[in-house]
Amino acid sequence: MKTKIILSVLLSAIVISSCVKDLDVKPKDPNTILAGNLSDDPVYMQQVLGKIYASFMISGQGANGGDDIAASDGNFFTTMRALWNLQEITTDEAICAWGDVGIADLNTQTWSPSNPFLTAVYQRLSLSVTYANDFIKLTKDNTDPAVVRYNAEARFLRALAYYWLMDLFGNPPFTTEEDGVGKYYPRQIQRAQLFNYVAGELKAIENLLNAPGTGSSSQATQGACWMLQARLYLNAKTFINVDKYDSCVIYTKKVIESNKYQLATDYRRNFSADNNYAQGNKEMVFGWEQDGVNTQGYVGTTFLIESSSDATYLRAEDYHGLTSNTNWNGNRARKNFAELFVGDDNVASYLSDPTFSAHPDNRIYLKIKKEIDIPSASSSGDYGIGVYKFTARKANGSQADNYNPAFASTDFPIFRYADALLMYAEAVLRGATNGTRANALAYVNLVRERAYGNTDGNIADGDLDIDFIFEERSREFYYEAQRRTDLVRFGKFTGGTYLWQWKGGAMNGTSTATYRNLFPIPGDEISANPNIQQNEGY
Repeated sequence: MKTKIILSVLLSAIVISSCVKDLDVKPKDPNTILAGNLSDDPVYMQQVLGKIYASFMISGQGANGGDDIAASDGNFFTTMRALWNLQEITTDEAICAWGDVGIADLNTQTWSPSNPFLTAVYQRLSLSVTYANDFIKLTKDNTDPAVVRYNAEARFLRALAYYWLMDLFGNPPFTTEEDGVGKYYPRQIQRAQLFNYVAGELKAIENLLNAPGTGSSSQATQGACWMLQARLYLNAKTFINVDKYDSCVIYTKKVIESNKYQLATDYRRNFSADNNYAQGNKEMVFGWEQDGVNTQGYVGTTFLIESSSDATYLRAEDYHGLTSNTNWNGNRARKNFAELFVGDDNVASYLSDPTFSAHPDNRIYLKIKKEIDIPSASSSGDYGIGVYKFTARKANGSQADNYNPAFASTDFPIFRYADALLMYAEAVLRGATNGTRANALAYVNLVRERAYGNTDGNIADGDLDIDFIFEERSREFYYEAQRRTDLVRFGKFTGGTYLWQWKGGAMNGTSTATYRNLFPIPGDEISANPNIQQNEGY
């Protein structure tokens, strides 16, 4: 984003004052957009809407405006980077070697309300809500068809932010466009109320968005709305203790029966520099756009590529296509994740084949590093299973259109068509009555056929159960910031029924308290806002 954008926003942690007396204010800089001149040019509305989209991926507007939230490292605490940490390194799929404050706590499920990544996600998502609220308020009475759609997109982005706040924190502060601008303490909303609000918003805007498969997958369409609705209802038992699996099937069927989406022939197309729907990848329903020229920052897929590489075992310049500021040697997988591909205790049989090239599942973008086992929770990134799923190259190995040696042009996937297929199957297995087991099996085998390149990986009806879906989701969606949510839904995130290396701080894993299925409200928020009550256990 090169245009400087100023919205009339007020965060709970920021006090804004003004001594401007002239109410007819025009910016001295023609590239500056104020609330008062938002409607002067339709392009302004697109740019401000773009700011809301960008708030999930980048730290701010760089030299033109700085970070949106002050931090020691703006890139470190962006939404998707911090969210990825909460969703992945707290699970069996990833562990980070870095010694930064808060990382070790996430690696071992020992976090406290002072963890900076919790604060970052909480504040960043709240900021996106605030941006969206302001835009929605300023455009809600505009009858121009394009602006009506922009307004609906902002409502979708707000609903997505609230979905993540509900998933991670349960009962967050709540504001809408109806709340006035000023210094006040936002009220806390309960999870069940927020669930109903998000569901109602998504239903209200469904027919105001562009049709599925329209344009770029980095802009919300009906397809993205349906996917968020399906995911919301799939997790309803977690969120409100009520089964909503029939509703999940309704919305996965809308995605499937739209005939606008299909599985990419090559699995890695979804994680390459040409993975956008507009570039021909019909599997991408919605994702955060990243561009090596126009969306620079050590965030998103750039962060995943760089942090997963090292100087010896998994060099970014060899696997990922970046050559500047590479090999951060941080994130890698725990052996328990690799076992979901090759079977318990079989990972060692691949020591002579460290990239698992003999395994027929083409989704395996892994490499055994110095040792399979990670000897301590703070061990060097040279230990464990390297992951090179995301690449800065196109799927055919060529350079990105907007190539930059330091920054990827690979979008981060939020919703893929494969997820519609597997959500449908899971909902049916959990008791949905408006889907069929035959379709569930067929959809799972579509995903498996793409993975194996033929029917060799197909499963029989007798093999299709909820445990299989649990493992298949890990194989399909690893490193896509979904794992913690899945583990909670399957009852495996905390407790002792499912263990992985360094869970709870023990080499072979140990039971953790169930209250950790929710993260704590950050301590700074509890101190600042008397309306907010802490989650149980913290």
